[in-house]
Amino acid sequence: MDGDVPLDQPHTSRIYDYFLGGKDNYEADRIAAEEILKAWPDIRVAARVNRQFMHRSTRFLAEAGIRQFLDIGTGIPTEPNLHQIAQQSAPDARVVYVDNDPLVLAHARALMAATAPETVTYIQGDVTDPNSILRAPELGRLLDLNQPVGLSMIALLHFVEADVNKIISTFLDTLAPGSYLAICIITGDFAPEQLAAAQDVYRVRRMPAQIRKRDEVLSWFEGLELVEPGVVPPHRWRVEQADEIPASFDAKINCYCGVGRKP
Repeated sequence: MDGDVPLDQPHTSRIYDYFLGGKDNYEADRIAAEEILKAWPDIRVAARVNRQFMHRSTRFLAEAGIRQFLDIGTGIPTEPNLHQIAQQSAPDARVVYVDNDPLVLAHARALMAATAPETVTYIQGDVTDPNSILRAPELGRLLDLNQPVGLSMIALLHFVEADVNKIISTFLDTLAPGSYLAICIITGDFAPEQLAAAQDVYRVRRMPAQIRKRDEVLSWFEGLELVEPGVVPPHRWRVEQADEIPASFDAKINCYCGVGRKP
């Protein structure tokens, strides 16, 4: 498998794994991660908060009746994975994972070997080519696109330099009414100089990176019914006593999240 992975080129999913304390990363990933940590010392905390939002939003969708999930940019599996969270509330939930890192594929194969194939599968694909994902035979085998789907794009879109509005519209135009979109993304609104420096580390090492503003994130939910409390930092999304979290914490996390329903 290592022959398929450029060991001297860091990858966003392996760097994220490093920030979460994982061991599925290479020296190039760790070197890049340490450079990012110099620019953004709290990024490990942000990664954990982002992961917690994935748990809450997935649980929310399952409790809202969603039984099909399309998780794009899934990254290296970190338990509990999205399908485990969804199936806690809805044992019949089905999940299609998508990522473009071959190392993630290796882990996905191991995951699928230990999981019922009728509930979980994986597609190696790129979010910038939505139609190739939507037309993949593996997706059609597991998901019925005539029924609502929970589309999860967590910690993904800040690594996309293409037209995100067009990408999201392509997915949502295909998905049935009652489907949901869940997003969590890095922003420079709270600590712009710090985030610009972190973005530069990614770009210098030939990884895409695009820091977004709240108005841009809001535009991705146009035509959807935003779930309360709207587009907010992830530690403020449906968290008890969120108002008691100091504003200074927003500048440590530097993320926005949101969930919207297709009417």
